[in-house]
Amino acid sequence: MTRVTFYTRRNCHLCDVAKEAVRGSGVPVDITEIDIDTDAKLVKRYGNDVPIIVVDGVEAFRHRVKPDEFAAYVREGGREQLNGAWKVVDEHHLERELRFPDFAQALAFTNAVGAIAEEQQHHPDIYLTWGKVRIAVWTHDVDGLTRKDLDLAAKIDRIPV
Repeated sequence: MTRVTFYTRRNCHLCDVAKEAVRGSGVPVDITEIDIDTDAKLVKRYGNDVPIIVVDGVEAFRHRVKPDEFAAYVREGGREQLNGAWKVVDEHHLERELRFPDFAQALAFTNAVGAIAEEQQHHPDIYLTWGKVRIAVWTHDVDGLTRKDLDLAAKIDRIPV
């Protein structure tokens, strides 16, 4: 079953339409709804940017979603596009650690990640040490996970190791 969290507000027409679209998608879902006005941190994070639709811990949609778009996202997207080495940490960011036989290979991998990040204009946090690289990916302007993060992580996965 797909976990879906809606960040909403009371009397929000777009929120009601989005919930109906998800329910009408034909995808089995477990829905949690959170009214952002009950938490000052959520109000600061999202402001008037509701609804936010989080699927299995990753922000998937803002404002609008159609039933077929939601079904396609669940069918094709989400974490399935990543290899199993990525961890979702606190439903906030993706993290992956890679080991290398020496510093030079770790540095070469880091430079390849940097080239992709520049191309995407989406920059992860990278920790480089002898024989190890740790990458953390999230969308800083929403302080959480979005589809951009999944896309970047999938591109990083394609770097030969």
